[in-house]
Amino acid sequence: MRAANILHLGVKELRSLTRDPIMLVLIVYAFTVSIYTAATAMPETLNKAPIAIVDEDRSPLSERIASAFYPPYFVLPKFITQAEMDARMDAGLDTFALDIPPDFQRDLLAGRRPTIQLNVDATRMSQAFTGSGYIQTIVADEVRVFAQRYRDVPELPVELALRARFNPQLNKSWFGAIMQVINNVTMLSIVLTGAALIREREHGTVEHLLVMPVTPFEIMTSKVWAMGLVVLAATAFALTAVVQGALSVPIEGSLALFLAGAALHLFATTSTGILLGTIARSMPQFGLLLMLILLPLQMLSGGTTPRESMPEIVQYLMLAAPNTHFVMLAQAILYRGAGLAVVWPQLVAIAIIGTTLFSLALLRFRRTIATLA
Repeated sequence: MRAANILHLGVKELRSLTRDPIMLVLIVYAFTVSIYTAATAMPETLNKAPIAIVDEDRSPLSERIASAFYPPYFVLPKFITQAEMDARMDAGLDTFALDIPPDFQRDLLAGRRPTIQLNVDATRMSQAFTGSGYIQTIVADEVRVFAQRYRDVPELPVELALRARFNPQLNKSWFGAIMQVINNVTMLSIVLTGAALIREREHGTVEHLLVMPVTPFEIMTSKVWAMGLVVLAATAFALTAVVQGALSVPIEGSLALFLAGAALHLFATTSTGILLGTIARSMPQFGLLLMLILLPLQMLSGGTTPRESMPEIVQYLMLAAPNTHFVMLAQAILYRGAGLAVVWPQLVAIAIIGTTLFSLALLRFRRTIATLA
């Protein structure tokens, strides 16, 4: 009867989830809107930044500089007066305001070094840092071409033949979409299982389970497979409908192999959720614990920045985290088309870590039930 108990208890968890509209909205948002926005709004990408130009020179050179700013990096420049510049910056209408002084072209042709003022709204941190470099390069190129009367193409002694593999367009949305799926798999699996356990304890349904002929192993296993199945189905939908469909991001490897690795990862993360649920006594406590655990897992797993750039002690410590191996596995399969012969070490590592976390969570869960009995 143990398998039957696990099945029926898991179905009960699924029914409980369908009666929780907040969790359902979170799942739908995490695997649709969240992925789309993460892919199309990468913070380090300059996209349609508003720029205004104060042209006090009214010369061919100033017009040439103004015409060099166009989409998609900038919106078409808006020509304003110097009196309007500060007011527009204060109102947040412009991220950049370029002030070309009078007699700029004449001073340049006379051999002087005229100065152009660039005002930047530094509260828009990502655009301010990236856009300032773009504007400096654009202005310097246009001034040099104007002074030389032609656009020279420097001849390098060595020709670099660039072959961008796995992402030939160097499209940052490809990276953003896949990594958001990976992060949401970890987050939702921990949240769903931990919340399910705490919700039962707050509603008093754990006591009802204690009088039934079921064991702590069966109760915990039912939560693991039920919540893991929900996240796995949402992941498959996100990869096919959102990543491949709406965003047109190609997936190189086997989707079935990735989902098999995701299932192993969910075994580890759902166990982590139950472990945190046995430690926390309420949902607010669980939320605080989740921030302490989830943020380091996502930031240090290699998904945001390469692990090679981190201190060696952090690299070794994060090998004990399941999503470190899951990020390696997912990137190898989805980006580079790797097969089982390449990713089997990560599968084995996730299985070992998951078994360890499941055992610890089961031990804590038995102690929690013993205190309630």
